[in-house]
Amino acid sequence: QVQLVESGGGLVQAGGSLRLSCAASGLTFSSYTMAWFRQAPGKEREFVAAITWGGGSTNYADFAKGRFTISRDNAKKQVYLHMNSLKPEDTAVYNCAADRWGPASNNQLDNYDYWGQGTQVTVSS
Repeated sequence: QVQLVESGGGLVQAGGSLRLSCAASGLTFSSYTMAWFRQAPGKEREFVAAITWGGGSTNYADFAKGRFTISRDNAKKQVYLHMNSLKPEDTAVYNCAADRWGPASNNQLDNYDYWGQGTQVTVSS
């Protein structure tokens, strides 16, 4: 049974930083491109960032470029999202997702096979 479990969310002031983690089990982690998506209240889920199975390629949404960094540790079966210079508009539930052998350019929800339950990030002004 595949499980993706996010952690690291919380309440942070604008300008602050957070590191989200996603722990995977039940799949050959090193075969999967991993991504982060987010969904703010009243809005559709949107792509944040992706990293290919070996970590050699990454892709970011425009709003994440220069502020967020996605990384992974295949030995630990974890993917991370380092978020800096957080803004109130970054407030959302952040989910990790897995796509077997997909390219980092995959930014569509339907391309991802497995999803975590999400972790809440709240940025206060």
